[in-house]
Amino acid sequence: MNFTLNSQNSLPDDATQGCLIGRAWIPSQISGPSPIILRGNQVFDISEKFHTISELLESADPLKALSEIEGRRVGSIDELFGNTVAEPDTNKAYFLAPIDLQVIKAAGVTFAASMLERVIEEQAGGDAQKAQSIREVVQGVIGDNLKTIEPGSEKALQLKEYLIEQKMWSQYLEVGIGTDAEIFTKAPVLAAVGTGQNIGIHPKSEWNNPEPEVVLVANSQGKILGATLGNDVNLRDFEGRSALLLSKAKDNNASCAIGPFIRLFDHTFTLNDIRTCDVELQIQGTDNFVLNGVSSMSQISRDPEDLIQQTLNENHQYPDGFVLFLGTLFAPTQDREQAGAGFTHKVGDVVRIHSPKLGTLYNTVMTSDKATPWNFGINALMRNLKQRELL
Repeated sequence: MNFTLNSQNSLPDDATQGCLIGRAWIPSQISGPSPIILRGNQVFDISEKFHTISELLESADPLKALSEIEGRRVGSIDELFGNTVAEPDTNKAYFLAPIDLQVIKAAGVTFAASMLERVIEEQAGGDAQKAQSIREVVQGVIGDNLKTIEPGSEKALQLKEYLIEQKMWSQYLEVGIGTDAEIFTKAPVLAAVGTGQNIGIHPKSEWNNPEPEVVLVANSQGKILGATLGNDVNLRDFEGRSALLLSKAKDNNASCAIGPFIRLFDHTFTLNDIRTCDVELQIQGTDNFVLNGVSSMSQISRDPEDLIQQTLNENHQYPDGFVLFLGTLFAPTQDREQAGAGFTHKVGDVVRIHSPKLGTLYNTVMTSDKATPWNFGINALMRNLKQRELL
């Protein structure tokens, strides 16, 4: 990334008027990750009270608890952003992905436009060269029918029967307009990268894309406490060959980006803001290629609360809480090179994901084998907290 992150290009439009929390690497005699809160233009370490973000969000009233914590000043927001890069100076503080022990879940096929693209991937067998001709056929049969369909409704069942007759029914439509949503595990606990870090694309992938999404943050009771932004990096060719390759298409080194911060719900920010927000995407390549797109949450086919309830219920619990990617409207078809080949990433692409009340997440594309290896897991975190006398 050839520019410096700062409060101007990364914070929400109303700066720190809302309650922004996250994590930072804190240099000390024994360095390590700490939960932090942003106040004014400063960053405060709150690890003496809450050792993890998960612990904070499991408290009875996180907002009240934060209001009673003074915290230890780490530095200015811009000082930390200045070191929030792919290879930071570990002797200085820098921002990390804002979650820790939460399970990282994702909902798929939650928008009509991206639903169609999943069907096209499947029909094309993951071959980008075949996608355009198949796209015309699929859109001719299905058209705008999906946009007004309530998943699981009688109208959805009627459309299913019609599409089966037309030989256009798909497993992606099953989870898109059927009763049960697609909920999958995006990445292991602690594996997400934060803003300023590289994101990883499998080196064998030739057709892939970013997926800019709102990410809900919930505690172990399923209570939605806030939100952040995420990039659910996707390999269209892998998943298009077989849905059984979903984990390989979705879960690779550095393939999950979350940040820059969690904004907790309060008088300045509610779930209704999520329901109506836009998520903007910009990709800038070293080849001067630029792609812009917008994903409007108002077009989601399932309400965020429904997706949360389908994730955590009597059949599945998450004792340390979880985050949930809500899916994306965005499935880029703009040709990058040859006509009809569509979009795919190149190493060096800078991906900017922005929403007015959540700020901006920046990452640079790298192949997953060249991105910084993930080596700080749960055991490392527990050892580190014990060494810092926080356990």
